[in-house]
Amino acid sequence: MKYMLLINATTDNGCDEPSMEEWIAYDKEVNDAGIYVTGHALADLTTATSVHLAGNGERVVATDGPYAETREVLGGYYILDVPDLDAAIDWAARCPGARGGGRVVVRPLADFEN
Repeated sequence: MKYMLLINATTDNGCDEPSMEEWIAYDKEVNDAGIYVTGHALADLTTATSVHLAGNGERVVATDGPYAETREVLGGYYILDVPDLDAAIDWAARCPGARGGGRVVVRPLADFEN
């Protein structure tokens, strides 16, 4: 079953962020385990664009954030193909993004074919 690990980083600069070496090691670990499907880091939140429709149906585009009143921002994701939720949780706990004030949200991908 495929699961998305959504990596939420804290905006609190006082937290200890994972090193690039930790991310490289985790990437190697999920690849070596044969469970990696895809994943990407996201560019800094300052590059984000928000889009919504106003009540009159017109498109409203904002590039000057903040986009949510939260202390966490989505920093990237992995999609892993693992046997079950317990395995996905185990890999989420190993993710460097789960440390240093971060959080990894585990979500199953919807399967509309079954």
